[in-house]
Amino acid sequence: MREIDYTRPPMTAYQIEIMDCEERFAIIEASTKAGKTACMIVWLFEEALKIGENQGVDWIAPVFGQSRIAFERMKAQISDRDFFKVNEQRLLLTLPHGSMIRFKSGDNPDSLYGDDSYATVLDEASRTKEAAWIAIRSTLTKTRGKAKLIGNVKGRKNFFYKMAMRAKAKEPGFFYKKITAYDAVEAGILDLQEIEDAKRELPEAAFKELYLAEASEDGSNPFGFDHINRAVYGLSTLPAVCFGIDLAKKNDWTVIVGLDRFGQVCYFDRFQKDWKQTKETILALPPGLLTIDSTGVGDPIAEEIAFARPVEMVVYTSRVKQQLMEGLAFAIQNREITVLDGVMKDELDSFEFEYTRTGVIYTAPAGLHDDCVNALALARKNHKTASQSSNGPSVW
Repeated sequence: MREIDYTRPPMTAYQIEIMDCEERFAIIEASTKAGKTACMIVWLFEEALKIGENQGVDWIAPVFGQSRIAFERMKAQISDRDFFKVNEQRLLLTLPHGSMIRFKSGDNPDSLYGDDSYATVLDEASRTKEAAWIAIRSTLTKTRGKAKLIGNVKGRKNFFYKMAMRAKAKEPGFFYKKITAYDAVEAGILDLQEIEDAKRELPEAAFKELYLAEASEDGSNPFGFDHINRAVYGLSTLPAVCFGIDLAKKNDWTVIVGLDRFGQVCYFDRFQKDWKQTKETILALPPGLLTIDSTGVGDPIAEEIAFARPVEMVVYTSRVKQQLMEGLAFAIQNREITVLDGVMKDELDSFEFEYTRTGVIYTAPAGLHDDCVNALALARKNHKTASQSSNGPSVW
């Protein structure tokens, strides 16, 4: 048996972090030319070293031309030119012990079904069809293989952005990393002057996406990204005058948001508990008016809580939700309330509205959560009344 002598090439700290993360699915939003492709080539090669004969790992890009670039770069990184058995037509590299590194296109998602994969890199994920990711995910099921999705940011209307939001929210099994051009400058990969030149020459939205990994405004967010950013503030130490509570449905989170008399968030809790624990948590809240979403499965628990303390129960209809979200948008845009950085801001950033023949629909994109948004809107609903009863102003 041929012995393989391997030494990992030098890597930056952030490259090592994304290569060695333990989570199964890594979502990497990165600046152009920040070294994400280089480290993923190394990672996939290392994964191929771990598996056996006739077992494979995959590199998938939106089109074959991009996959071929990675194919050629992996070949070039090995000093022994006879190390791989190379199939140029199929873009296939076979290691001496029989494992395979396959380079494929995601342009035809149906072609991705079939072969089991022990590890996958999805390159340029923001420009890849969601159907391709669905196919890729199926190939990892039997092997429980890892996947790393890398790419530049490209708006908010794609599955990669939605997965990034899930990863930023620290969903189990997900890892998130954002790499900007300035991170790459600090690591010695990019030149600062080149970045500053690009900043002067490119449209602001393009520069933010390509170099800062920041999704551009796409007109579907009801709050406005600049307004959300300006509303971000730390957790107040004043007591709450009111609470908004969004109860968990299925795989959602129960979220409790408390506002002080100035409209600053002073209480925040996000959890997944059974109904008994949830009720106990709510009943243990400090004094303050409670506004609870009692739609569907939330109705019985809201009724039980109402026996113990003052509660307004809100049943969501499309009209009620529209009024709540328009009220929240007004409050954020007029700086009547604050927003916490982290999962609350992320949910507000990804929230959408859409005009239909029956009215305006406000919701989180498919696969994402809006529990924090709902709880904040419910807290805001009765904030003015609660703050006036506390003899305090309602703006900050």
